[in-house]
Amino acid sequence: MRKYQNFVIRNWQSCDREAAAAVIRQVLTEYGLPWQPELADRDVIEVEKAYLERGGEFWVIEANNKIVGTAAYYPIARGEKAAEIRKMYLLPEVRGEGLGKYLLQELEKTIFKAGFQQIWLETATLLQTAIILYEKSGYQLTTGV
Repeated sequence: MRKYQNFVIRNWQSCDREAAAAVIRQVLTEYGLPWQPELADRDVIEVEKAYLERGGEFWVIEANNKIVGTAAYYPIARGEKAAEIRKMYLLPEVRGEGLGKYLLQELEKTIFKAGFQQIWLETATLLQTAIILYEKSGYQLTTGV
């Protein structure tokens, strides 16, 4: 468990399944992106299989005992000893407080401590705030990968 300001960042538990999915669905809808529980968002429904059983982690972020965000990673075959950051979403009311930057840094530390040497991430071009955060943190834009 980690703390940042008034936020608690902890490992996902099965009782978090619906609340975590609701956060992601709300953020996607806010940006006009589809919620796809049978496709791109299936990993949120099957956290155990998609993350935990593969050597990854899925975190939930709480404020006042309410889930207000998610962040995760899992190993990928792209590159050597690579992991992909996934499902980094925050509800609108908790943005702008440095939480996204903190989460990214904590994910990076955790990933490297677990023995990974490369970090990849993907995001929608509509999520400009996320893209700015990633670029300021040293990530480089690639296409067609």
